[in-house]
Amino acid sequence: MSEADRQKKKPRVIIVDDQTVVAAGVRKLIEPDCEVVACVEDGRALLAEAERLRPDIIVMEVLLPSLNGLDAARHLARTVPESKIVFLSVQGSSWHVAEAFKAGASAYLLKRSQPSELTQAIHAVLMGQWYLTPLVAKNVVKNRTTGSQGHSSSPGWSALTPRQREVLQLIAEGRGTKEVASMLKIAVKTVEFHKFRIMDQLNLHSTVALTKHAIVEGLVRL
Repeated sequence: MSEADRQKKKPRVIIVDDQTVVAAGVRKLIEPDCEVVACVEDGRALLAEAERLRPDIIVMEVLLPSLNGLDAARHLARTVPESKIVFLSVQGSSWHVAEAFKAGASAYLLKRSQPSELTQAIHAVLMGQWYLTPLVAKNVVKNRTTGSQGHSSSPGWSALTPRQREVLQLIAEGRGTKEVASMLKIAVKTVEFHKFRIMDQLNLHSTVALTKHAIVEGLVRL
């Protein structure tokens, strides 16, 4: 879609958040300027709806059930590269911000950002620009100056493959091996192998330890 075409009609938006009240608030805020074509509550539902609807904008949280926002964004960058991703999240660490932009995001805001920032960010990305909320920008500059990243990701975590992260998230959400296998369309033995490899790489020895690790790393919500 050309920039001229975007100017002639409202941008089509998918809102992704597992907190219904938040999603409703975002919808009310942006609908004067945008057409909300879908609201979904988890990362896997987003992948299906994004491919079906091919929206101009996706406003999404980092912490999503079934598939976290960062890994969902990586999928979307391949399947619907024309869709611009705007993160609106509770996660404000420099690490999350950096990973979001690496995954293909065009904007990053916090849920405590000013409401006007969201419409500003949408307008910016539609014009091919980037947007980073000042609340996060201050931390990024501070951490670059001090050499801190605001989030320490373990070597084992960084080494996990996308499939391993998917398995880890689903296990941490309390899903059994058979359910994980069904959701990912892989064999139960494959899930068990991934779980073993994850525990080995992260030096963890139980499902409880895996869950705690996923929570600390911001992969799942308490």
